[in-house]
Amino acid sequence: MSPAPVFVRRSGLLDALLGEADRALRVLSGTASAGRAYPADAPESADTLDAGQRRHSAGLMRVNHVGEVCAQALYRGQAAACRDDAARALMRSAAAEEVDHLAWCAQRLQELNSRPSVLNPAWYAGAFALGMAASAAGVRRNLGFMAETERQVEAHLDRHLRSLPEPDQRSRQIVRQMRDDEAAHRASAERLGGTHLPAPVRGAMRLMSKVMTSTAYWI
Repeated sequence: MSPAPVFVRRSGLLDALLGEADRALRVLSGTASAGRAYPADAPESADTLDAGQRRHSAGLMRVNHVGEVCAQALYRGQAAACRDDAARALMRSAAAEEVDHLAWCAQRLQELNSRPSVLNPAWYAGAFALGMAASAAGVRRNLGFMAETERQVEAHLDRHLRSLPEPDQRSRQIVRQMRDDEAAHRASAERLGGTHLPAPVRGAMRLMSKVMTSTAYWI
């Protein structure tokens, strides 16, 4: 039997791993660029936000940036282990759109004279592994995990809209666009057959999100 098919499979796996490593480096290095226009076009002067408001906005936008780092890793991990072409295409499409969110949050952090979380490499690795684990549960649960993730993110972004300082219209514009995009991702996953996850799984996801957001606000 010719060893060629084995070599081809190993070569394909290596290429896939190298591709994911390259994407991870671009996400974590901040070199990923948005494909859509920056949604924050409200005017901002030096005295729009006081020091406390600026720190709070920066903390919230750092949390959102971490969320987009995790979204990239989660959807890439889910797609990497998914055997269904339509589901895999949806996850990769969602991951590509989350690149816009990632770049927008990074730009807003720069405008606020702040920085992303120093724990981003750990968040990325954990989310990628979680995505692969979710994919092993089958296509319907994989899609259900995506839909529930987006449902919780929508709620999280709604809370941020209530918490952001009123004068910070630029951050609000970014968060509103992100929320609309996440709602579209959730609806797409549900249309493809995503199943409703059990309550303990949803609760565990909320707990993990709470740990991440509480940490990323400061670090």
